[in-house]
Amino acid sequence: MTRPLKLAVVGATGLVGRMMLEVLAERRIPVAELIPLASPRSRGLTVRFAGRAWPVSALEDERWRGADAALLSPGAKVSRAWIPRLAEAGVTCIDNSSAFRRDPDVPLVVPEVNPQTLRGGGRIVANPNCSTIQLVAALWPLHQAFGLEEVVVATYQSASGAGQTGISQLMGEMEGEITETSPFPHPLYQNLIPAIGPVEEGFYLEEWKLVWETRKILGLPDLRVFPTAVRVPVTHCHSEAAHLRFREEIDHARARELLQAAPGVVLQDQPEEGIYPQPLSAAGRDEVFVGRIRQVPGQTRTLDMWIVADNLRKGAATNAVQILEYLLVNDLL
Repeated sequence: MTRPLKLAVVGATGLVGRMMLEVLAERRIPVAELIPLASPRSRGLTVRFAGRAWPVSALEDERWRGADAALLSPGAKVSRAWIPRLAEAGVTCIDNSSAFRRDPDVPLVVPEVNPQTLRGGGRIVANPNCSTIQLVAALWPLHQAFGLEEVVVATYQSASGAGQTGISQLMGEMEGEITETSPFPHPLYQNLIPAIGPVEEGFYLEEWKLVWETRKILGLPDLRVFPTAVRVPVTHCHSEAAHLRFREEIDHARARELLQAAPGVVLQDQPEEGIYPQPLSAAGRDEVFVGRIRQVPGQTRTLDMWIVADNLRKGAATNAVQILEYLLVNDLL
């Protein structure tokens, strides 16, 4: 990986954008020129990368012209408005928003699962939702072996899923602060909120994303997915309890072996010794942690497990940078 890149990062001053810069540096992506972009009110700010300060511009300034690629995390409205323009100008766009995830012509990619979809030659790639990424990373090796038919999943999603405002809101509530501009519909401190996003047909948007995106990434358009998404008073990392049903009989010992060998997955499954995935130990890590693997006696086609990952890293920034790496290594930019 030696080709130097001219790389735009859209939303560079936000929580995910800053994490993208951190991951780019950690993974030694050969960025020759960085173009940090944000909203017009961020003009004049700088971000640190590769030992120097880079000035922030707005998309309207069009400094992105001539870039090889762009990592974007500006929100769906901005992505819909600008990504077609960038793509038409020859910039390969890896978008962290929901804007293009359901577009049948846009690959929705978790590199450990479906990297082959990046070979279609398009200029737009969608980064999946954070809760979907960690789920499919754990499901994929099991599906390949046993044929997945049904997923019942409850998510326990951290405050940082709502960005820096979510973290600040939770921290403020812990100190007794009262605000009228919370990103959450109810107080989060000492509470659980089973509502993330707008509601449609009884399900919240975060739940629908788990249905649509899991089907698309796994290539299973008829997969039965029954989701419940819950916001919890934790700053970082999303957790998931998943009940799975397969076409073939499944051996939980074999399932552990498959997950142990799966790329990007770390097995933590010694409950008798208190070893299982937790947000405190997963924070700041790029892997998907899986444990509490168990099977109800007599239910030979089902499996239950617990999944935890850092939603800002593997759930957003790291997955996007991994997509960029794949494109670069395979000469697809």
